[in-house]
Amino acid sequence: MERVPRLSPVFRFEVREMLNLTDQEFRRIADYVKTNFGIHLSKEKKMLVVGRLSQVLYMLNMRSFSEYMDYIASDTSGEAARLFISRMTTNHTYFMREANHFYYIRDHVLPNLLPTLRKKDLRVWSAGCSTGEEAYTLAMLFDEYLGNERSQWDARILATDISDRVLNFALQGIYSSEAVAPLPPKWRTAYFQPVGGDKFEIVPAIKNEVIFRRFNLMDPFPFRKKFHIIFCRNVMIYFDDNTKNELIDKFYQILEPGGYLFIGHSETINRHDTKLKYVMPSVYRKV
Repeated sequence: MERVPRLSPVFRFEVREMLNLTDQEFRRIADYVKTNFGIHLSKEKKMLVVGRLSQVLYMLNMRSFSEYMDYIASDTSGEAARLFISRMTTNHTYFMREANHFYYIRDHVLPNLLPTLRKKDLRVWSAGCSTGEEAYTLAMLFDEYLGNERSQWDARILATDISDRVLNFALQGIYSSEAVAPLPPKWRTAYFQPVGGDKFEIVPAIKNEVIFRRFNLMDPFPFRKKFHIIFCRNVMIYFDDNTKNELIDKFYQILEPGGYLFIGHSETINRHDTKLKYVMPSVYRKV
């Protein structure tokens, strides 16, 4: 987690009076975000940029967004860029979000897919995993479905995001009682342990089934094996059409024949622009 030094009220007031994001600076930030991370920032996002980056400028004792962007460009370690995108991205998810996807996997995907996997190697990717609820939900689903045969399967889940902040949270695997409430009661009992207050931690057996990694979806895919299931939900809403279509094509290439792509319920794929077969709203398959 980022540690921001406490600043005196006087210093904070003086800096905030001087912070102003010019149109030219906004275009520079928007171009940088689009080029490096695929995210489209419309003009309406200008105040959001100010709100999310101001604290970083205070921390660095910088007086303009141009100075900050120069600093990112000159930082060869990449740490400045990682902090920048962690602050800029929206990370909102929860357990059992768009629950019909998990029920569809349980009732249709796994019964039809698992008998075809002779090496008992189920490869699943949670792309844009945020704080980990989606990936852990899949791990719990697989554990319950496989039952006594779980130890015979390699069904670990790759979970990736570009934000170090949310990945660090996900790795801890600690959630409030309110956060875990949407889960089935038997899952809350079997897969969580109380850690004080109203906090509950994912048990090690489930934690070990999720591999968290930092990854930018705009980078070339480095995977040696293809996936059977890809979740990329509520991520592409931040991309323009060209970027989204390019990413969908990359997903198609990295899916096994018969593999599934799950996207968010508010997202759509133009069926004329993809080789993926429409299964139902927000679910597509490579045939």
